[in-house]
Amino acid sequence: MKLNLKIWRQDSFEAKGAMVNYPLDDVSEHMSFLEMMDLLNETLVQKGERVIEFDHDCREGICGQCGMMINGRAHGPLANTTTCQLHMRSFKDGDTIYIEPFRATAFPIIRDLKVDRKGFDHIIQAGGFITVSTGQPPEADSILISHKTAEAAFDAAACIGCGACVATCKNSSAALFTSAKISHLALLPQGKLEAADRVINMVDQMDAEGFGHCSNTEACEVECPQAISVLHIARMNYEYNKALLLK
Repeated sequence: MKLNLKIWRQDSFEAKGAMVNYPLDDVSEHMSFLEMMDLLNETLVQKGERVIEFDHDCREGICGQCGMMINGRAHGPLANTTTCQLHMRSFKDGDTIYIEPFRATAFPIIRDLKVDRKGFDHIIQAGGFITVSTGQPPEADSILISHKTAEAAFDAAACIGCGACVATCKNSSAALFTSAKISHLALLPQGKLEAADRVINMVDQMDAEGFGHCSNTEACEVECPQAISVLHIARMNYEYNKALLLK
């Protein structure tokens, strides 16, 4: 398979970036998208050129590091799929593929396709904790949690923090990410003690990081690799307003 890759190159946040054209031959349809990028970088090394920098880690759809805009969509053309889970059989011989970093004020570009997503870390640090004993684990049945509640909390906890929700939102909102983290603990009895302070601190930090406001277009849920529901945003709003009343 032969491809024509148009990739965003930018040396640093301060530098001016541009799309650069890279023709690439001998791409197997069985390669993952990141393996294709590896192949391209190998050709650049052989030519003595600087490789294209991009984030990756587990390459199993778990870590959330491999975010890219591929032909204008976060993580590419498939729904509920990370970039590392995307394979080249999703493209055709002779295709032109546009590859860009996630675009958001709160995700400044580090270099090429790498962006700084520490704003997510700051949101977690602002309130994503619970006060529990760190001694021996309690008896499993000492805190009764219904299966429905446990499953709902697990669904929220499945967020991998990739940032696709921010990249695909026209306002660069982090509402889906933040609400998933808030719902995860708000649903469980272990998270009740700090619930009011947590939601206020995390939402305030989200705003402080420069993320935009949710406009309810639900594009975030469409592009989320874990299909996190926008209903968590409704829960976050409920928890936030309830916390304000309790203050």
